[in-house]
Amino acid sequence: MKSLIRNARIVTDGCILEGDVLIDGERIARIGGALGSEGVNREIDAHGRLLLPGMIDDQVHFREPGMTHKGNLITESAAAVAGGITSFMDLPNTVPHVTDRATLADKYDRARGRARANYAFYLGADNDNIEEIKALAPDEACGVMAFMGPSTSGLVIDDPAALEALFSHYGGVIASHCEHGPTIRQHEAHFLQRYGEDIPFDAHPLIRSAQACYKATEQAVTLARAHGSRLHVLHLSTARELELFTPGPVEDKQITAEVCLHHLWFSDQDYDAQGARIKCNPAIKTAADRSALRTALADGRIDLVATGHAPHTLEEKIQPYRKAASGLPLAQHALLLLLELVREGVLDLPTAVARASHAPAARFGIVDRGHIREGAYADLVLVNPDHHTDVSADTLVYKCGWSPVEGTSFSHHIDATFVNGIPVWDGRDVAERAVGQRLQFHRA
Repeated sequence: MKSLIRNARIVTDGCILEGDVLIDGERIARIGGALGSEGVNREIDAHGRLLLPGMIDDQVHFREPGMTHKGNLITESAAAVAGGITSFMDLPNTVPHVTDRATLADKYDRARGRARANYAFYLGADNDNIEEIKALAPDEACGVMAFMGPSTSGLVIDDPAALEALFSHYGGVIASHCEHGPTIRQHEAHFLQRYGEDIPFDAHPLIRSAQACYKATEQAVTLARAHGSRLHVLHLSTARELELFTPGPVEDKQITAEVCLHHLWFSDQDYDAQGARIKCNPAIKTAADRSALRTALADGRIDLVATGHAPHTLEEKIQPYRKAASGLPLAQHALLLLLELVREGVLDLPTAVARASHAPAARFGIVDRGHIREGAYADLVLVNPDHHTDVSADTLVYKCGWSPVEGTSFSHHIDATFVNGIPVWDGRDVAERAVGQRLQFHRA
């Protein structure tokens, strides 16, 4: 199949240019003006619309295997392409935990022929699996995930000797969830004594505090500097953590950082209205933290933006504080959230594209994705800046059936998403065909 997208405002590699994009099969064949249509099967007039490289989401929880009542690789990847995400990297805290190479291979088998977007998976680190990590081939995983504090599944690496072994032996990307368990437990004990089981949700950022985040992030950065490790700190949530990172091209960095869209969108002022719906780990914190994170994303101290997409059923969410599950679904509205920040002047459009697409490809060494370039895979998103998107329950693709942004009217609309040259979202529906491919990685 050949597709020709005409008259688009193409956003890539720091530029916005008017032109045409010819897709031949699964790759971009030509970019230019007034391209010929000979042999073209499909022609799209994109006049007035933006053509962006698809988002690469380096942190999702698609819940398969073991928790498929919340979501699975089909439903959540469908939501992802509806949200402008064309590639995802899924975390290992499923059931069972992905802490050995056989379980990792099983996840790839599950995704093949079912995922609507391109995919890769992390191997999880725990206190006892360093030999599995040492045996990991360069192309078996996108990286190793280190939960350095308690999150939601019991998967954790917090033994000092195990952490030293991980940072000294693994040469790929170590992605870290940084919260300090003893500090969290101390704060939770205080609020239990004060409130009993009826802890208010606005205590969440005080329990999973800025102090708890900073302690663990500082520990991870110190280990990475000592061993020359390739550290990537996920979902920064505080202003203080930013002092541990520096601006600059992601390609030149040993240590990088990511922020999730919910930490850029919500603040602790939203707990009164949202309650359990925005309970997540690490916690959404103050408006001042949110402002600092936004500034750092713009100036390059934060390198990547992601969703941390983590669906739960409403029954699991709408519980008293200690029983309420942590995590929220965001993939379907990922790009719209980011473009809203562009509209508000938080960052410009080329920078937004760089953080969502170019930087993840560079940080993880993904082959031929993340840019609109001749020869690259045609992972593309066509966005209408003049058509708004109203979010309601009946528009959601998620299996869990709810979203913390229900009731929001976004200023853009995703008219089409292409994965490997094939249209998978037409602005209303996700195609039945699963065209996602296993991501390939450049490894030094």
